[in-house]
Amino acid sequence: MILVHRLKGDRLFLNADLVESIEETPDTVVTLVDGRRIVVADSADDIAGRIIQFRASILVTATEMRDAAGASVIALHPDGPH
Repeated sequence: MILVHRLKGDRLFLNADLVESIEETPDTVVTLVDGRRIVVADSADDIAGRIIQFRASILVTATEMRDAAGASVIALHPDGPH
């Protein structure tokens, strides 16, 4: 989830996985995969940056959890494990 702000300043947590596109027309419009459109005060660059940061945090957390459990990465061959 990422934080965005409606035009009147109200906070809205948005599921980053549902964002299909972000455009500035001049208001920033976030279009979700189901076609819904949300107009927000945040810039498209800010929202894109938050999505990137959110996804990176998932990878960091997964790595930390793996390391804490003492597990290792298993490389898979495209045709299956070898």
